[in-house]
Amino acid sequence: MNLNADIGEGAGEDEAILACVDSANVACGVHAGSPSLTIATARRCRTLAVQVGAHPGYDDRAGFGRIERSLSADEIEALIAYQVGALAAVSPIAYIKPHGALYHRCQRDAAAADGLARVAKEHDVGLMGQPDFEIVAAAGRARVPAYREGFADRLMLPDGKLAPRTQTGALLNSLVAAQQAVTLARSGRYDTICIHGDTPGAGHIASSVRAALREAGIETAPLGR
Repeated sequence: MNLNADIGEGAGEDEAILACVDSANVACGVHAGSPSLTIATARRCRTLAVQVGAHPGYDDRAGFGRIERSLSADEIEALIAYQVGALAAVSPIAYIKPHGALYHRCQRDAAAADGLARVAKEHDVGLMGQPDFEIVAAAGRARVPAYREGFADRLMLPDGKLAPRTQTGALLNSLVAAQQAVTLARSGRYDTICIHGDTPGAGHIASSVRAALREAGIETAPLGR
């Protein structure tokens, strides 16, 4: 099992999170953060031997990349290629995981997901997405590695989607997140479990999840190893 987190977004708990995860989804400075923060974060990951993944998002700082944009599939592919290329120029990357609304667009839109997969293939890296949705399917079509993702700190609906953040109980506390992480890891449906770096108390959640997996006898490692 792999434990990943979204970082480099200026949320303030990256150092505590990095002590607990195997892989880091490093923001590319568009939906949040900055070029200097992206570079510093990627370098810090390499110092700590944390695997780096690219975390591109919509150009939507006001909405933290969580508001859908009316972009064509071609425009989405260009937006992803631009951000991934910038991060790959300063650090080796192992996979791509879109952020926020861009992630959900690629999860439901086969054309957008295929554009994402073409960028991954160009960089010879994998894709991270929820099972039974378009990102994983596009990875299969492009013949790049697919890493099936579940979420520790968010309420997951029966169909695998995330409950909207506006829904009561959508954000899970550290105890429930740790329990959910163990359940996901034991299900056999997931390769990696995510913690959102901007969730309040994310560092404590990451520590609790890591400890719960260890106590359950579940080992974690970087993706592809």
